[in-house]
Amino acid sequence: MTGNVDVTEAVAQAHRREWARVLAATVRVVRDLDLAEECVQDAYTQALRKWTVSGVPARPGAWLTSVARNRAKDLLRRESVLRSALPLLVTDDIVTGPEDRAGPQAVGDDRLRLIFTCCHPTLSRDAQVALTLRLVCGLSTTEVARAFLVQDTAMAARITRAKGKISGARIPYRMPDPADLPRRVDSVLDVVHLVFTTGHVTPVGNQLVRRDLVDGALHLARTLHQLLPGNTDVGGLLALLLLTDARRDTRISEDGALVLLADQDRRRWDAQQIEEGTALVTQSLRRTGPTRYSVQAAIAAVHAEAATWEDTDWVEIVGLYEVLRRLWPSAVVDLNWAIAIGFRDGPEAGLAALAPLLDEPALGTHAYLSAARADFLRRLGRWPESALSYEEALTMTDNEVERAFLLRRREEVALHLD
Repeated sequence: MTGNVDVTEAVAQAHRREWARVLAATVRVVRDLDLAEECVQDAYTQALRKWTVSGVPARPGAWLTSVARNRAKDLLRRESVLRSALPLLVTDDIVTGPEDRAGPQAVGDDRLRLIFTCCHPTLSRDAQVALTLRLVCGLSTTEVARAFLVQDTAMAARITRAKGKISGARIPYRMPDPADLPRRVDSVLDVVHLVFTTGHVTPVGNQLVRRDLVDGALHLARTLHQLLPGNTDVGGLLALLLLTDARRDTRISEDGALVLLADQDRRRWDAQQIEEGTALVTQSLRRTGPTRYSVQAAIAAVHAEAATWEDTDWVEIVGLYEVLRRLWPSAVVDLNWAIAIGFRDGPEAGLAALAPLLDEPALGTHAYLSAARADFLRRLGRWPESALSYEEALTMTDNEVERAFLLRRREEVALHLD
């Protein structure tokens, strides 16, 4: 019999790896997002109990899918009269059997079908992204709220409204027609990007990276690139993800500590991903000029091309951020531009560039603003102010790896205090 600890970990892994596929397969049967989500959550609860007795199945995803679908069918039979009066998702190809015999491509299409449903143009952009993170990636409402820098209650209400609108408007659960793909893809790209960034630095928890989210975002970006090979925004996003993820194995030390970009072993960066990402961003820029994702990818490419941290071309990076500020005005872009100013012109210039952002509401709970100020102040030897900024950053950081790094820096600064 499998021990409880092993079962708990197995269920956690199945949640990370299989959630989207299990939910998508269940939605195809019930055509009701709330009911499907309820049944999938119930399946994971049953797994915790039953796998302790019977052992972890060879195909956890198939087991969970079967249990979720059977639960959904039972509920539908019991509530047939009620359900017949409710609006359902429209779908062309309902699968009634509990097993999925489709190949990998069909599984990928299922996930894309779910994403395009969540990203329907009748929903607001924020609702599209939040709903996809909740339904496709299985993030908790708290994790989604952290990604948006809003309160849990506000995010819960937003997700509920979005699901209600999908059901009430009978938004189709299917891929858009080929002619509609280009105009529908922008919101999907935003979703894939936020899935990646949420996995790149997990908002909450004791691990820096959620590889399932990062790998899932890369898979979705590649799938979109195959569907729309001539779309420069898709190519730019894929380039950005590849170039950023190329550093994955060097971001954490052997003892689990955060390693800053300046201290990473660049010889261990994934050269194949860097080559592919650089080619894609070059192609995207040549086709249509700068776009939001191609400029972000170009910034990542400048970092990737530098043999050492000291070789980083900060003049070019600042210039690219200035282009990005025009293309995609946002407080987070302004923050990254200000940090780049600090590395180009020195910590005093960095602090001056950060100063206007201190009253920016969108950054009010953004730990990186306080952390950046703390670092510039530390480099200037302004120890009391630096310590205070590190304390501020700690109050806004729920990722334990990042917290440990900030605590170490605060302790280093504290050594210089009277």
